[in-house]
Amino acid sequence: MYAWNQLGRRVKKGEKGIRILAPIIGIKRERDEEAEKDITKQNTRVLVGFRNAYVFDVSQTEGAELPAMREVSSDVGENYDRLVSFIKLQGIELVFTDKIAPALGMSYGGRIAILPGQSKAETFATLVHELGHEMLHKAERRTTTTKTVRETEAEAIAFVVGKAVGLEAGTASADYINLYHGNASLLAESLEVIKDASAVILAALQPPIAVEAEMPDAELAKVA
Repeated sequence: MYAWNQLGRRVKKGEKGIRILAPIIGIKRERDEEAEKDITKQNTRVLVGFRNAYVFDVSQTEGAELPAMREVSSDVGENYDRLVSFIKLQGIELVFTDKIAPALGMSYGGRIAILPGQSKAETFATLVHELGHEMLHKAERRTTTTKTVRETEAEAIAFVVGKAVGLEAGTASADYINLYHGNASLLAESLEVIKDASAVILAALQPPIAVEAEMPDAELAKVA
């Protein structure tokens, strides 16, 4: 019921829950030196058993319409490789691992983990989102923000950069922000940091400028 409440819906009066066997997930903690070397060994989740739980189908609830998440599409071209290069130049480790599922991406402060199997456009958008976290939320500023602020800022950066490189995201970013209860007022308050971070990323995506060496007139004459 709590999950439905978070989405603005309520279970209808008189509805009975559907009993399921829900997994009990524990955390297997590795020694610090091992976790430091390999992000996939940090707090690994393991199945330890099952328990009875009750869930409710969407047809048993009423309230706000659920957001329709849309896939990010389009061709990011060389922007993907330039983004990956920029991330590595910042000293940020990039890994692809199934162990973060169902999350599409995670940032750990100096490390970004991405769920494999996404399209190149989706991976690009996820990378920008997590890079936004790395740039804005992995230092002292984190202590002055909330999860809603952090997710809204990171997704807004992903939207601005994605739009600039021609990604078709539909309402994906707006749906994501709404999921974390972000709004126009919050975006306005964060506009400056969103703009600055987006500008840095977009500058890194610019193709290198080819500089033609000027040839002295005497040498030009010889060529002619």
